[in-house]
Amino acid sequence: MKQRSFGFIRIAWALVAPCILASPAWAGPPLICHAFDIGNAKSLPWVSHDWSLTGGEGYDPKALDQDTVAILDSSRITLVHMETLRRATLYAKTNPAAAKQLLLVLTARAEASGRSARPHALAIFDAGYLAETYKQWLGDGAKNPANGLDGYELVRKALRLNANDAQMEFAAALIALRLPEAQRQEHAKKAIAGASTDELLARNLNSHFLGQSQTMGAMILQNSETKVAKQ
Repeated sequence: MKQRSFGFIRIAWALVAPCILASPAWAGPPLICHAFDIGNAKSLPWVSHDWSLTGGEGYDPKALDQDTVAILDSSRITLVHMETLRRATLYAKTNPAAAKQLLLVLTARAEASGRSARPHALAIFDAGYLAETYKQWLGDGAKNPANGLDGYELVRKALRLNANDAQMEFAAALIALRLPEAQRQEHAKKAIAGASTDELLARNLNSHFLGQSQTMGAMILQNSETKVAKQ
């Protein structure tokens, strides 16, 4: 029994550590270690309602691509897409085959949408956002199927199709935390402006990243003197 307990602790620590052992500026990958508020909207099953994946969720990721796409197709709320793709990435780390399949499905979905007469901004966004969450959680090694894919550029393409989506600007600002300050602040300012008429976005911007003193809104606006923590 003790051996099983120690094994569980080691697995849990391996998943939790990246969100704890980073510098104070960002205590872990922001697309992964911060759970987004989606109200009562449907997403992938989750027990902990947090950033850690300890195995208590009891979800089998073999059908991760089908389950994720079904949820994405059923919602036009960008924050629901962000939280669903965050959870999907956490599950994907436990199953490399599922991780690869999900990315293939979402990139094919984005390409098909891009070729249509009326491209769907969220389909393009999903592929880009997943690629960026993979980079933050799976790293830059060969095990990451998103290596070589510019997720941020796909998100920018989605924004060109839907320039009024302030929630998507929030997503872009989080991705741009490791990019030049001007790029990040342009997205951040548009997100904050849009929150005046978007209660869900306002709640997310007013939330705190892993208990830090600054709100998410303040942190995406911060100047470059506060360096963003690397993985």
